[in-house]
Amino acid sequence: MLTGAGVSTDSGIPDYRGPRSGRSPVQAPGPMTYQEFVSGAAAQQRYWARAHIGWGRMSQAVPNAAHHALRAYELTGALTGVVTQNVDGLHEAAGQGQLVALHGRIEQVVCLGCRTLTDRAQLHATLSALNPGYAASRTGATIAPDGDAHVEDTAGFVLAACERCGGPLKPDVVFFGENVPVERVERSYALVGAAEALLVLGSSLQVMSGLRFVRRAAKDGKPVVIVNRGATRGDDLATVKLDAGCAETLPALLA
Repeated sequence: MLTGAGVSTDSGIPDYRGPRSGRSPVQAPGPMTYQEFVSGAAAQQRYWARAHIGWGRMSQAVPNAAHHALRAYELTGALTGVVTQNVDGLHEAAGQGQLVALHGRIEQVVCLGCRTLTDRAQLHATLSALNPGYAASRTGATIAPDGDAHVEDTAGFVLAACERCGGPLKPDVVFFGENVPVERVERSYALVGAAEALLVLGSSLQVMSGLRFVRRAAKDGKPVVIVNRGATRGDDLATVKLDAGCAETLPALLA
């Protein structure tokens, strides 16, 4: 199974495209690219100022009916594994066992200098202490799918550095323009290869990191079922396409 942002919209996390999802799709500016992030302190200040606000709300999200239904499917033995493009950690929170978080998890932070991993909640507390009242004064900011927020006035935001080496910190997720670790890609291909069919949930398949698995399943002659609101890049490869939301569809199928 391959899941995308549409699985998490009913947990209050928006998606970028979201046609007829009941929520307005997030407008530009889009997510920061990896190349922009590593360009220097100004870009990192802009990212972390916005992400600080976004995390304060995103961290409160809980699994919805779709996440719980997938865990129930897994317990029956019908679902052999999940590859998710989401970084929100909601599959893990629902207890999903066989899971590949293709793009990482936003609740972890990595130092670009020494590669030390730390907890995002710890960094959030540090940034709150360094920037008292910053988030509270921007409660109306629009939240983006990747935990970012649309905030313009970021120049005065104070950054936190790695406590071990003083290096710059980045959420441990794959940014646009950054490669997915090879090990995750191989594990994902292995899950697709071992499955009898591929079910795609809530993904427009606009990026190759997810579309490649649909192409592999179709090439191997396996049925591909897509459940998503609106068109996807994989519709021409689908055996069955259902234009519907995940949170209402999956529990109904399970019942």
